[in-house]
Amino acid sequence: MNPIRNPLSITAQPHGRKIPGLPGQDIHPGSSNPQSDPNVVRLGGGFRTVEVQEGERALLLERGRYVRLLNPGRHRFFDGAGGKRSLIFKRLDQPFDYRPSVGSRLGENGSSADTDVRLYAGDAELAAQLAVVEVGDDEYVLHLENGRLRDVLAAGTYAYWNEPVAHTFIRADIRTPEIGPGIGRSLLEKIDGAYIHKIDVASHEVGLLYFDNRLQRQLPPGRSFFWRGAETVAVKTFDLRRQQLDMTGQEILTEDKVALRLNFVCQYKIVDPLKAAEIKDFENQVYVQLQLLLREYVGTLKLDDLLRMKQEIGDYVLGRLQPSGSEYGVNFLSAGLKDVILPGEVRAILNTVLLAEKKAQANMITRREETASTRSLLNTAKLMDENATLYRLKELEFVEKICEKIGTVSLSGGGNLLEQMNGLLGLRQPEFEPRRALE
Repeated sequence: MNPIRNPLSITAQPHGRKIPGLPGQDIHPGSSNPQSDPNVVRLGGGFRTVEVQEGERALLLERGRYVRLLNPGRHRFFDGAGGKRSLIFKRLDQPFDYRPSVGSRLGENGSSADTDVRLYAGDAELAAQLAVVEVGDDEYVLHLENGRLRDVLAAGTYAYWNEPVAHTFIRADIRTPEIGPGIGRSLLEKIDGAYIHKIDVASHEVGLLYFDNRLQRQLPPGRSFFWRGAETVAVKTFDLRRQQLDMTGQEILTEDKVALRLNFVCQYKIVDPLKAAEIKDFENQVYVQLQLLLREYVGTLKLDDLLRMKQEIGDYVLGRLQPSGSEYGVNFLSAGLKDVILPGEVRAILNTVLLAEKKAQANMITRREETASTRSLLNTAKLMDENATLYRLKELEFVEKICEKIGTVSLSGGGNLLEQMNGLLGLRQPEFEPRRALE
């Protein structure tokens, strides 16, 4: 058979390729060697026709060495290398793959040329179609396709086809975590957390920024971005709102040896985060100082004085705390005694005393009212004794009250009606009445 009259052909399709015309059954890429790459086709000897589709390119290799680039179209050539030629198909919508994994899967041909994009630099035609970027160990490169972020490139060499999209690369120095003004917030929001720190500070907070445990500056409210690199990034936030420190169940002895449990509350506000950051376990130290002040003051008072001077305790503690507020970087706003919890025995005794006091007060009030009532009756009697008309009116009032409770009153005989009523009720005539009649 004349190979020129009956040339073998290879047709490359974007999704699956086969080699028709070879003796025996059709050969699919990778079928002769399960370890081979599906984008790699090994050619036999003789004349070959290769068709490269739009949207892809083919790299021709001979004995593992790069020969040339095959652009879209039909290519015919003679393989006189005894079947040692192979093709690597590349899709334009994917990065130019130059890693050793491709060459390592070329089977017995053992291609190792496709390991570094710099090996292809001698081909001006291929170099013109590639966008190659070198990324150092101390930098990241933002890769944009048509102005949109595609990915972030770490240290290494990368190559991309110039078609069908335009590639843009933005370099970022990661020797310091600070991000320069050349990268907008919209891009930073899209970057994966593996490359960048995204730190949020609430509107009521302030943050202290540390690089490798060295204080850098304060962070205002909002989101801040920092590169993940050689230096560690940490942020310590402080709440600037009014805060409350509760001390519950604090056991203290009074001067008269009564064991009390006190609940105390103190309100404060952080005004200087830098000073507050210099104090280890800030809240615990304020708590201990409150304990000492309470013990100092309560220990000099007896139980009765303590119960009477609860407001003064808060004023005393607040007055002692405020001078030390500048050392803590805070402003102490208020302090007060919330609860006084007495032991069971003391509480029972106080309840007994309180009950006795209230009973005595009740008896005193009762006696006072009785005295006032008696005095009022005495004054009324004196008035009636001195004034006959008033006496008569009082009699009529009693008669009226009695009549309201009696259904029928029967009177007989002559005489004055009022005199009969008086006789019926046993009311006496005042001694001074005859004298007044004579007058």
